[in-house]
Amino acid sequence: MRQRRFIQCDVFTPTPTRGNALAVVVDGDGLSDDAMQTFAAWTNLAETTFLLPPSDPRADYRVRIFTTVREMPFAGHPTLGSCAAWLHAGGASREPARVYQECAIGLVAIDIDDPLRLAFGAPPTEIRSLADGQLARIAAALEIPVDAIVASAELDNGPVFQALQLTDAGAVLALDASRVRWPEFRSIGVIGAHAGGAECDYEVRMLAPSSGMREDPITGSLNSALAHWLQARGLLERPLLIAQGTQIGRNGRVYVEPKPGGEIAIGGQTHILVDGTVLL
Repeated sequence: MRQRRFIQCDVFTPTPTRGNALAVVVDGDGLSDDAMQTFAAWTNLAETTFLLPPSDPRADYRVRIFTTVREMPFAGHPTLGSCAAWLHAGGASREPARVYQECAIGLVAIDIDDPLRLAFGAPPTEIRSLADGQLARIAAALEIPVDAIVASAELDNGPVFQALQLTDAGAVLALDASRVRWPEFRSIGVIGAHAGGAECDYEVRMLAPSSGMREDPITGSLNSALAHWLQARGLLERPLLIAQGTQIGRNGRVYVEPKPGGEIAIGGQTHILVDGTVLL
């Protein structure tokens, strides 16, 4: 065991302590898988990350992402938070205004030209139909009227989400998260549009996440997958602002921006709240 640089940050919020917290071990080299998982369980946050030297020569660093119970191939708020922590700890990218992060799904590009709002390139998302009976099971458990469901799909960008679009943001906010728990229900992503003139374009919730919580505060990977789903249906023609975490007292704000060539940027603010060392 030795002292290692440790940072805790708050991601996807303009208001520190009202986003999604992330623990980052800046120097994770030499830690075993078991040590990483044990520490992630101890932090008791949605995710904990460990930064390592890259194995891909194109990457600036490599990240491993753990929930309290398992390793994730990719996640959005750990991507932005890890990058912010790496930069805060003195990391210097080889390409101006862009960092390349290596994770289990490959390279993820992160734009750093605006230090107050980092943004990652949304990785490709496979869009497929929900398994037979799955929509009915989710609707029954959450007591969603059939006529309130606009569309549904299974979205896979490393994590896999059961996605529902409801008639409006009010229908999304009315759902009772206590009615679905992991592992019986896994990662239900729900989205609904706010009325014109509202601060945010859509409200998003992530219910029964794999970390075992009832509801994830703000989920970059889900918003990334939902953005691709909206784009595939012709519903992403301009930048969008997404709210998440409202029902659990968070002030999550996710920026979604379509780019030329069909690419999508997912951005948000990150705040460094704890900077020190940890004995691991």
